[in-house]
Amino acid sequence: MEVPVLSADLIARDLSVADSVVRRKIIALLGPSAYRSDGSYDRPFVAERVFSDSTIQHKLESIVHPAVERALFERLASLKAAGRAFAAVEAALVFEAGMDRWLRAVVVVEAPEQLRIERVMTRDGVDAASVRRRMRAQLSAAEIRKRADIVIENDGSPAELEPRVHFALTILRTLMKKG
Repeated sequence: MEVPVLSADLIARDLSVADSVVRRKIIALLGPSAYRSDGSYDRPFVAERVFSDSTIQHKLESIVHPAVERALFERLASLKAAGRAFAAVEAALVFEAGMDRWLRAVVVVEAPEQLRIERVMTRDGVDAASVRRRMRAQLSAAEIRKRADIVIENDGSPAELEPRVHFALTILRTLMKKG
């Protein structure tokens, strides 16, 4: 059985554009430059501001995280109503956002630092210094590992990662049925 996956990052991206309250609060915090002339969210601009000023970062998180949490609760309730008793929430900032307090288990997929830097540079088109600034603004890998219920190493290809994730989800599904 396939496990539904809800992406907190995709929800946050959607809310930053589609939710008028979230959008208005972001503009109040960062100014109109947080959005391009076409109405899209200017992620590079926002990232530069947020990851160079922890006060702005915390204020933005106080806007976005509660909205994402509400949306996740709504989507999880819909899945439950549709008979889906098990779902995964993908969230890079699970601990920073406090999601761990209501998740039944936290599985962390971790890669070596240099590989993470390279992947973010490729994904976001940013330089290594920018990625390191982002990483410094987040919990350390050691702290995340300590808080996780399960840690999966992601030091290879997606084909190598998939069976590891499948195994972890199988274990969790079994434990959830018993608990």
